[in-house]
Amino acid sequence: MREAIKNRYEFVLLFDVKNGNPNGDPDGGNLPRIDPETGHGITTDVCLKRKVRNYIELIKEDQTPYNIYVKEKAILTERRKPAYEAVGEIEDKAEKISKAKAWMCKNFFDIRTFGAVMSTKENNCGQVRGPVQIAFSQSIDPIVPLEASITRMAVETKKESDSQGGDNRTMGRKTYVPYGLYRVHGFISAPLAKQTGFSTEDLDLFWNALLNMFDHDRSAARGEMAAQKLIVFKHDCELGNAPAQKLFSLVNVKRKDESKPPRSYSDYHVSINGDKIPAGVTLTEMF
Repeated sequence: MREAIKNRYEFVLLFDVKNGNPNGDPDGGNLPRIDPETGHGITTDVCLKRKVRNYIELIKEDQTPYNIYVKEKAILTERRKPAYEAVGEIEDKAEKISKAKAWMCKNFFDIRTFGAVMSTKENNCGQVRGPVQIAFSQSIDPIVPLEASITRMAVETKKESDSQGGDNRTMGRKTYVPYGLYRVHGFISAPLAKQTGFSTEDLDLFWNALLNMFDHDRSAARGEMAAQKLIVFKHDCELGNAPAQKLFSLVNVKRKDESKPPRSYSDYHVSINGDKIPAGVTLTEMF
């Protein structure tokens, strides 16, 4: 049986986008999400978790124990049904839910990683608080959301063609950011990992997903997104040796030339104040 991790972790992930839309807002015409007060770009935690899930599903081919619970177009009650079949007939309701929850954690990577609410009436598997939590990301500098007009030299139906007099051109708009470097903070709890069974193997797979997920998430809106740096703080105990915010403050990202807008990762300087890393914390730079 795989052993749960025994150390607390925090991490900083830097990723960028060039001429793309990292996370469109459906309530805002799919424009890139933005903080209206500062102009800084934002991506949600759900956006990044979706990419992690898709990457794990791709490389593990949805095989146990790396099944993905929150799959695209999934019916979640049906995803929980095998748990009830596995635990069998148990009269005590609380015990049955507990065993079903344990089965879901054992078989689904995203549940034992991010947690899940599975407490609806049908196939109730309770609630799981995941050990891995990701905050909203924010761009280092304010972004400039732009729109470009696009033309499709075809129409969908003959009726549409006839209404346009045979001019089969369709106009549309594409939203994008010329360039943005985003920073996101993450947290991994060892006590919660013990509850879900999140193991060292799961942790290695999660790091791998953060570094490679953008390479398998290409689309017309996200042609050039890339992970640029992953900085991991490992504590030598379960509860940790320093506040997370103190560790995050050691990582500084600044634009090299303030007189011109950034257009690549090389326009930034990333520094880590290694001399102030607290005792009992180990720093690892990936990528």
